[in-house]
Amino acid sequence: MPGGRANAGNAGKRGRTATGTGEGWPCSYPYLTPDLPGLGGRIKAEPSHFRVEEIPLYEPSGEGEHVYVRLTREGLTTRELQLRLAKLFGLKPADVGVAGLKDKRARTTQTFSIHLPDPRISPEEVARRIEEALPVTVEGAKRHRNKLRTGHLKGNRFRVLISQIPLDAKEALRRAEAITQALKERGVPNYYGEQRFGVDARNAERGRKILLGQEEPKLSRWTRKLLLSAFQAHLFNEWLALRIERGLFARLLEGDVAQVLATGGLFEVRDVEAERSKFERGEIAYTGPIYGAKMRRAQGLPGELEREILEREELSPEHFRRAKLRGSRRPGRLPLRDISLEPAPEGLWLEFELPKGAYATALLREFLKAHAR
Repeated sequence: MPGGRANAGNAGKRGRTATGTGEGWPCSYPYLTPDLPGLGGRIKAEPSHFRVEEIPLYEPSGEGEHVYVRLTREGLTTRELQLRLAKLFGLKPADVGVAGLKDKRARTTQTFSIHLPDPRISPEEVARRIEEALPVTVEGAKRHRNKLRTGHLKGNRFRVLISQIPLDAKEALRRAEAITQALKERGVPNYYGEQRFGVDARNAERGRKILLGQEEPKLSRWTRKLLLSAFQAHLFNEWLALRIERGLFARLLEGDVAQVLATGGLFEVRDVEAERSKFERGEIAYTGPIYGAKMRRAQGLPGELEREILEREELSPEHFRRAKLRGSRRPGRLPLRDISLEPAPEGLWLEFELPKGAYATALLREFLKAHAR
């Protein structure tokens, strides 16, 4: 199982980094299926090869101060579109809400909320102005009472083409079916995807410097939050890679902070046997650290793993307090239930759903066994 340290740049003993790989993804992250050969090939050869559609947490009611617009676009980040919508309607960026960030190089369908309290402005007028001014397709527009905020979604539905596979179609499908079955049995590592870290993972390194008090001049509040979040995501990935390397991915441990996946509720695992069946059915999952001053800490061996990452990175809880990072928990292992494979002349289509916060690239890398470009 790959797990060696890819030290580069000024990372020193601080573990994996993508800096210098030219790929933006730490190649040393261990796979869950290292025993199964991958397909090779590419994703995102064209934006239309990577399609993602938000699954809303709720539907707009039809009345309220915010207009919810569901947009399909290619070639724009969520932030870029958020800023352009704000400018179009003469608003501050904070007046345009989103549930989550989406890929730039993809065909993406997601909802934005626009604060337009004047009832004379109809959703139809909003849709018309958007389609006339921006390179997007409006799928629908309707009013609602509250702003759309981060996390206000159930999950995402993906349709992804793996193209340029250097295998014949029959062998590619055979390998994909074997990997699919293994992931259904073992679960999916909930790594943060490469897009969270920026080009060559520079955002994570910039976030680390901010955490150490080396603040960059003239950073906006939004950018500062983005960079710190990228470094927190890097630490989580390091923790998850360590758990996999130690052979603990498929095990629930005493002292784990577990999450009920249907509700998000957290609890400490004190009796592993009592919780084992729920864990194996994918109803609960152990969680990993999004380090911060208010983060709920694991106990026992899981707690030791969390402290080991901080020691490796030469950090202490005080760094997070000074940066005013509260911290949280994130599931480390996700169940994979509904996934379909569809051979095509261009390669192999995969269709699947993931819960909010999960990255398709964390799943797809298991199929490619190569960098998911």
